[in-house]
Amino acid sequence: MAAITMTAAWDDPRISRGMVEQLRRRRELLNSGHKPLGWKLAFGGPAALERLRISAPLVGFLMKSAIVPSGATLSLLDWEKPAAEPEITVHLGRDVPAGADRETTKAAITGLGPAIEVADVDHPSDDVEGTLARDIYQRHVILGRSDPTRAGGILDGLAASVLRNAAEIASISDPLSLQYLTGDLIDILRHIANLLAAFGETLQAGQIIIAGSLIPPIWVKPGEEIVFNLAPVDSVSVRFAPAPIQTSC
Repeated sequence: MAAITMTAAWDDPRISRGMVEQLRRRRELLNSGHKPLGWKLAFGGPAALERLRISAPLVGFLMKSAIVPSGATLSLLDWEKPAAEPEITVHLGRDVPAGADRETTKAAITGLGPAIEVADVDHPSDDVEGTLARDIYQRHVILGRSDPTRAGGILDGLAASVLRNAAEIASISDPLSLQYLTGDLIDILRHIANLLAAFGETLQAGQIIIAGSLIPPIWVKPGEEIVFNLAPVDSVSVRFAPAPIQTSC
């Protein structure tokens, strides 16, 4: 895919107001004892960029309290529109400052791994400000191991497959296709660093980034299981509890 030109996203007043509110919420969580995990990307595909009239993916935050182990079963009770998204996790060993060039950014990446983000789309996505303020629907994240041979963000040789209830629904083996809905991996890390700096934050060593869904969101239902295999690195999965049986009085 062609490289996406990522302009100063914070010049968009919707993004500026949304990020101010989102980061205020993040600071409240940190002050109450939550531990930071990293950041997430969303709406990076060409169609989403055009529909939302944005020039780069939206950025949200992750907390360690959102992590659930692979194979866990989650309840969807009272969720509005649950989704599962298979994503590539980027692990950072160095800070990425604002204005970092590609080589500096590559050098900060210590490995890549699989992730499944679980989100609840409980707000209209075309409200960019509100979506950002609500941290882009983030609920949980399932993380696989990081492969240190992928330091620098190496995608060559990776193959992704996604199974829903044991049936394969997606298979991707071309490195360019792995970035079709997310954008170039190095460019989006530079975008995050620049965006965070505009609001007084830093992309730091030890943080992770889940880089956006490799396929359109999977609208999940109670009783289902999603498996994401990022070969040859690792596989992660999540189950959703069956709906409660309604009994009559």
